[in-house]
Amino acid sequence: MSQKNRNPKDLNAMHIDTLFATDPIAADRELWGRETSALSRRGFLKKSGLVAMSAAIGAAIPFSRFMPAGLIPAAFAAEGSATQIEGKEGLIVLNDRPLNAETPAHLLDDSITPSKYLFVRNNGVPPEAIDVDNWTLEIGGESCLNPLSFSLAELKARFEEVTLQLQLECGGNGRSEFVPGASGNQWTTGAIGCPTFTGVRLRDVLNYCGVGSDAVYVGYYGADTHLSGDADRDPISRGVPIAKALERESLIAWKMNGEDLPLQNGYPLRLVCAGWPASVSGKWLNKLVVRNQVHDGEKMAAPSYTVPKMPVAPGSRVPNEDMKIIESMPVKSLITFPKSGITHDLRERLIVRGHAWAGDDQVSGVYLSIDFGATWLPTGVNSPANRLAWQDFSGWVQFPQPGYYEIWARAMDMQGRSQPLVIPGWNPRGYLNNTAHRIAVQVV
Repeated sequence: MSQKNRNPKDLNAMHIDTLFATDPIAADRELWGRETSALSRRGFLKKSGLVAMSAAIGAAIPFSRFMPAGLIPAAFAAEGSATQIEGKEGLIVLNDRPLNAETPAHLLDDSITPSKYLFVRNNGVPPEAIDVDNWTLEIGGESCLNPLSFSLAELKARFEEVTLQLQLECGGNGRSEFVPGASGNQWTTGAIGCPTFTGVRLRDVLNYCGVGSDAVYVGYYGADTHLSGDADRDPISRGVPIAKALERESLIAWKMNGEDLPLQNGYPLRLVCAGWPASVSGKWLNKLVVRNQVHDGEKMAAPSYTVPKMPVAPGSRVPNEDMKIIESMPVKSLITFPKSGITHDLRERLIVRGHAWAGDDQVSGVYLSIDFGATWLPTGVNSPANRLAWQDFSGWVQFPQPGYYEIWARAMDMQGRSQPLVIPGWNPRGYLNNTAHRIAVQVV
């Protein structure tokens, strides 16, 4: 078929496919523009709406022509009040039964997340009376050849001790941005952290006990109790495929940042399988099972920690059989400096820094925009401390005139996958939101 006889939609599709192959960010931007063009004609960016928004923000919006319809300015984002949690500082409590609390982005500026700033995600009630001297870890399951139990002292004496920096992110981080809303803790950006963990490799312990040739999954059990008080019910019991369990970075850990684990983060023993939803990294660990099938513990079945196998319309009811278990987390970034809402001098450059991560993959680049994604500036990105640690990035921006700006950060992984500019893949439980992070700046 000659090109002049092709359907314009076919030509558009060919253009987008070519653009994705050469410049994924530009392709995503063009698709975004097409999706929002109709809204722009009737959205809030009409002249009267723009005047009202500028008045509400308290400044002109120099790049308003690039502002997508329906965008809620980052300046309007509400931040909850910090609540005191033993061993923690500055965290925002989203739920107190079970306790769940996130960390404001600006408190995550350290390359290694301080223990006091690591988020809390509980499913049940942490154990109260912990006898460390008599704490044991049982290894069993259908595909464990030689079931054994280890005390903490035996784990430390029998296996090589390792320390790795590993990122943990709740699968529902960013849930609050989905429309229609999804049930669950309304995380914004703070269910992420990357401290160091000290312990032994999970694979060393499993291999010592013997892993059968039919092994499929490794599941965990913890000492936390169900909210109902029913001792026969587990609040959560998830796990990972055997290949993930046997990675060099999967740990059974007893220390965070060189000190005992905080109680809310799993003291005295936890599993750490970084790069996947933090729900697979069981806390208060007292049992591991090597399974000859996908683990069937609490919250392994849909809709928990699962997403639709195929894209669905927002608000759809998705049958459980059409859901798949979440594995590697998507590429993501977080601006940790400056804090959103600052006032900045027009005459000065503004340093911007943060972190980026990509599940099992590595980040290839991080880009910044001050014009609502119309143009992007590359940043400097550090190598990870080790595999599955996040990567620090830093750059600077210069503003052309006074007014209201947003700084957007967008990361890309080694496979060429980048963060979307609009909320990705709606799903019933609000998982895997990796939209480009943005902060507000008033320039005077």
